Amino acid sequence: MPAPRLRTAAVAACLALAAGLLGACGDRPPAAPRPPAVATSAADAGGMAALTEAARKEGALNTIALPRDWAGYGALIDGFEKKYGIEVTVENPDGTSQDEVNALKEHRRDGSAPDVIDVGGTFAPSAARQNLLAPYEVVPYDDIPEDQKDPRARWYNNYGGYVSIGCDARRVTTCPSTFADLRRPEYKGQVSLNGNPTKSGSAFAGVYAAALANGGSFDDIRPGIDFFAGLSESGNFIAVESTPATIEKGQTPISIDWDFLNLGYAEEFRTKGADVDWRTAIPFDGSFAQYYAQGINKNAPHPAAARLWQEYLFSPEGQNLRLAAYARPVLMEAMEENGTLDKRAAEKLPTVEGTPTFPTEAQQEKAARTVDRTWEKAVSP
Repeated sequence: MPAPRLRTAAVAACLALAAGLLGACGDRPPAAPRPPAVATSAADAGGMAALTEAARKEGALNTIALPRDWAGYGALIDGFEKKYGIEVTVENPDGTSQDEVNALKEHRRDGSAPDVIDVGGTFAPSAARQNLLAPYEVVPYDDIPEDQKDPRARWYNNYGGYVSIGCDARRVTTCPSTFADLRRPEYKGQVSLNGNPTKSGSAFAGVYAAALANGGSFDDIRPGIDFFAGLSESGNFIAVESTPATIEKGQTPISIDWDFLNLGYAEEFRTKGADVDWRTAIPFDGSFAQYYAQGINKNAPHPAAARLWQEYLFSPEGQNLRLAAYARPVLMEAMEENGTLDKRAAEKLPTVEGTPTFPTEAQQEKAARTVDRTWEKAVSP
């Protein structure tokens, strides 16, 4: 506990000097709160109460690319609005990570820019390098694992999952459970990704997982591209972005996507009584886990609300809402230790083998460059 010891030492020093330097320590005024737009923590803004009051005065939060059926965002948005009375606007809910970064640049100062972003793997470091994100340490910043955050607090991961294979058992006789299975001729015209991997973090992860299943590595994503090129040539892979709507219509009966999405879709279809029997398998031959990062727009139109939103997402309430939607909270281990984790929700997560490992920032950037350079040519519709 270094902070308490430092405070004790400071008090002792003041007492020792009191006779000759009356007031030299005790009269020093505390640092004045900084405006939310430049505050690097809640304490820096005057404390959570002051930050909350400033956010309520702003009354609005601009977000982008947050579908309500993605990782609990419906419940998170409703919870934030109810708790703080701040209206959340979601622009382009089905947009990609690249769309989010583009919006930061294209609407820098016109008041319509997103206050915050939620992006996959390579996109947060890229936005930070372009000086688009504001440094801000959420209250539990120290509990976020070191490899899941920027050391300058410009971004930090919030939730994640494993690449999985979703399948409609009503339309597919035998659902695939591995990447190797996807080569079977009976899956012609049935295999899809959640978007284009040059723009979509989930699709990019699908290619990375396919690389691991076919002799590739974090340093070599090319086998994943070759895998999808082969599926495209055989007619198994279709260039249709998989969504709940395309699944329900039978357009994308097999979808490579995050497990929290595929599991959430299954629950959604059951609830609405859709004619879909959606099943999820985590392929053992290409096990790939990744997290999604949060960041605050450096020029956020609502800087206090942007920072309060981050605090909400990293609070036990916010993290457990992620868990309820099958997404793995980045603070899961810390919450399990301090007793704030929703254990019943945690028990519903699919079992995975081994401890997940993650590509470094440099490895992800290299992989992204390779995909950007070769995907369209290799995997033509």
